[in-house]
Amino acid sequence: MSSLTVELVSPESRLWSGEASVVNARTIEGDIGILPNHSELLGVLTEGEISIKAVDGSEHKFNLKGGFISVAKNRVSILGESE
Repeated sequence: MSSLTVELVSPESRLWSGEASVVNARTIEGDIGILPNHSELLGVLTEGEISIKAVDGSEHKFNLKGGFISVAKNRVSILGESE
């Protein structure tokens, strides 16, 4: 089964890093869900929640004030300002 390599960082620290099965985020164009093999994407995040479901089944939620998300080759990079 494919997975996503996810890294969520803020200017202050790394908030979460690991393997995930799905990432949900809110962009300026609306809510998005990212699954393995998602097409390449570069987006601007708005204030809202980032939800990451790890491959072990645990779910991690973070409130961000905004930021950026990049998806390419099953790698998801999120740079956001945490609340």
